[in-house]
Amino acid sequence: MPVRGPFDLAASIRFLEGFTPAGRPDAGRHRGTLALAFPAAPSWRPVGVRLRQEGDLGASRRDSTTGEGGVLGRPGGERETRVLAEIDAHPDDVGPATEHARRILSLDVDGTGFAAIDDPHVARLRQEHPGLRPVLFHSPYEAACWSVIGHRIRIVQAAAIKQRMAERLGDRVGGLASFPGPERLLTVTDVPGLPPVKIERLHGIARAALDGDLDAGRLRAMETAQALVELQRIPGIGLFSAELILIRGAGHPDVFPASERRLHDEMAHEYGLHDPSPARLAAIAEAWRPYRSWVGLLLRVRRELETAEIARGRRVTR
Repeated sequence: MPVRGPFDLAASIRFLEGFTPAGRPDAGRHRGTLALAFPAAPSWRPVGVRLRQEGDLGASRRDSTTGEGGVLGRPGGERETRVLAEIDAHPDDVGPATEHARRILSLDVDGTGFAAIDDPHVARLRQEHPGLRPVLFHSPYEAACWSVIGHRIRIVQAAAIKQRMAERLGDRVGGLASFPGPERLLTVTDVPGLPPVKIERLHGIARAALDGDLDAGRLRAMETAQALVELQRIPGIGLFSAELILIRGAGHPDVFPASERRLHDEMAHEYGLHDPSPARLAAIAEAWRPYRSWVGLLLRVRRELETAEIARGRRVTR
């Protein structure tokens, strides 16, 4: 899989090992490789993917032109590298599994312009987290399920429930448990820790996935406002969840979420603002185009590393 722009698979692995709800302690159990297991649309059969980056082209080295870590070579760190994928799947699912993997690591986005964002705050974030791109849920379907599972409970508790669902209801591929696909999820009537209303909403998400309403390409091809409206037609999906599905599920690279309070708080802290309005923050984020989702992810990662508010289960005021 070719890569355009700075990228470091090791940074993706560190993210998955330590950032709830993405937290996966086993993410890098084979040094230098990332193992994934998930149901792949459109068949929703379970697939396994093992990824490694070719060559020593990650964040441990620094680009002599930009002074930032990342892939070396051309000015701005634009040298092409590759991520190699081993696919364990039905033959018909190899292509879709590869495209899923590209999206999960944000490799389907040309990142060569990311270093050109002319904002000193963004430059500092790039230096703090060289080569890190958004690492997504396996699909918009899984992101939507996560939003229902995690509604009004602690994130670490929700992550544990989601993992138990994978182990109890999903298939194992390459030694990893895959979250159950939508057809399997429709047969589930009881999940420890989830009330009946959440089971009903998970069934609605499963039906939406089978109908194609949660197709990543379809959602990204829409105008952002229209995609958010479409997603909120699914029972149990409000604006916060719709934004999460579009950004962290479909992998839209350029969305500034209107309802992500932790991101807004971190922006205010970073830019030295006192109680700014969402409109003011959105105006600042205009300078991040076309990578607003990417910058937002770096802000959220930095906040969690400094506060551990998600791991501790309580909100931090900065």
